[in-house]
Amino acid sequence: MIRSMTGYGAGESELPDGRVLRAEVRTVNHRHLSTSVRLPRGWEGLERGVLERVRAALSRGSVSLAVRCESPGRDEDGVPALDLERARKYVDLLYEAGLELSLEGHLDIEALTRLPGVLRMEGPPAAEPDEEALGVCVEGALREVVAMREAEGRRLEVELRAGLGRILAEVEVIEGAAPARLLRERGRLRERVATLSEGVEVDEDRLAREIAYLAERWDIAEEIVRLRSHVTLFEEGLGGGGAGGKAGKRLGFVVQEMHREANTVGSKANDAAISASAIGIKEELERIREQLENVE
Repeated sequence: MIRSMTGYGAGESELPDGRVLRAEVRTVNHRHLSTSVRLPRGWEGLERGVLERVRAALSRGSVSLAVRCESPGRDEDGVPALDLERARKYVDLLYEAGLELSLEGHLDIEALTRLPGVLRMEGPPAAEPDEEALGVCVEGALREVVAMREAEGRRLEVELRAGLGRILAEVEVIEGAAPARLLRERGRLRERVATLSEGVEVDEDRLAREIAYLAERWDIAEEIVRLRSHVTLFEEGLGGGGAGGKAGKRLGFVVQEMHREANTVGSKANDAAISASAIGIKEELERIREQLENVE
């Protein structure tokens, strides 16, 4: 089973002092694993352990993980506090500036509180770092994000298999149309030779050699075999899952090879139906390639 790189998860755990740790993880697609971690103030020393847990659960994607510490029933924004010493210093400096520069005016309380640092918000004191509680809430969030990525992966798999079915349908059209073009070409050559020779009997051996030459130039049997083989390989990759986070990369390589074979079929086509089917295959491969960009 493949996994998407898009997901969200949340987890929480309780600290000994009654506070609650809450973790949120958001992931989107990325070529590699890129992780951003934000922990409560004073907990920065535990970031390495969090990164190891992320690497153990996820292998690709851009990961944003934020952990906050909350006190139930309490305003986490803190309470306002007045820095009276700073306010006095502002008043003294402004009074001195007014005398020195002969300025008139007065400083009221509203203007004073707008000065930097006079009125500030004091949050609750930081909780003591708790590695065990942090691990519990982070693991809970990671389990949820993995479950969401797997569910999205199942939906992607359905779409990808449908695309493979459409590719095989076009391959069957190509396979059915390939022999008829040689018969048409043989008839066309016979008519042209008869017209140019004005009734002289056609050299069947020479005509057969020309048809054999064209058959070799237009032969797409190997390309058809390889296209079917690549479709089978892709299906096996879907069923094998994303061990090591390489499923998306492996499937992308298979799509690249299928595109190469479709190009070759188109260049050898010399037939409207075959050309149209080759274009249809390439269009379907482009849709598959876009979907694979979000596969882990």
